[in-house]
Amino acid sequence: MDSKQQFLNKSNEAKEIFLSHLSADPVIFGFENNELKVLLVKMNYRDKWLLPGGYIRKDEDLDDAVQRIIKERTGLSDVYLQEFGVFGKKARSEDYFEDFDETLFQKQRFISIGYLALYNPSNSNLVKDELSQSCEWVFLRQLNDFDMGMDHREIIEKALLALREKIAIRPIGYNLLPEKFTLSEIQKLYETILGKELNRGNFYRKIKNLGILKKLDEQRRGGAHKSPDLYTFDEENYQKALKNGLTNW
Repeated sequence: MDSKQQFLNKSNEAKEIFLSHLSADPVIFGFENNELKVLLVKMNYRDKWLLPGGYIRKDEDLDDAVQRIIKERTGLSDVYLQEFGVFGKKARSEDYFEDFDETLFQKQRFISIGYLALYNPSNSNLVKDELSQSCEWVFLRQLNDFDMGMDHREIIEKALLALREKIAIRPIGYNLLPEKFTLSEIQKLYETILGKELNRGNFYRKIKNLGILKKLDEQRRGGAHKSPDLYTFDEENYQKALKNGLTNW
């Protein structure tokens, strides 16, 4: 079956199952080799890269729908999610579906809810869905090399801005760093997100004062210099900070 016929078949099913005019687009960021990544799918139709988004069933809550969409399109489950924006330009998807007539469900005007998500790529076992030829982690710095559809590049850019704002009021790292990490590694994460260098002494003092880290009786071995101490997140305090915000940052 060709990709166009797939969409026609799915369109007929979609009218019965999903809400009209409402979709969700999760921007799933990862952190690997001291760089940010974003999870994209390459569709069978038109060979373009998109966010792993989808539609909302008539009988499900929005947050549950986004978790389902991510699971179906990427294989990931239990992903940390937070709404960050709404996208509603009147012709968001018309060009992408220009080969179809105006009755196609997917070609209607859709308002999309943007979700910010964080996931460690090393913990992911990606599984593409039947409409996609690929599901991949892409380095953010390489995004311009990818032919993206609709307004999904804009959504990613807005998600990065939201992530930068978020780290001033909520902890970051639990979903992105390995279980054990050094202060230098968490500083690099913050610097990568913010796009600027941070003073090491000031950062170390601030991150310790947050109370979300536990120092381990272990060191990172194998370097040319003194072995740095390893830390892990204090899960209870981290969850409190997620709920109540940071007070000492």
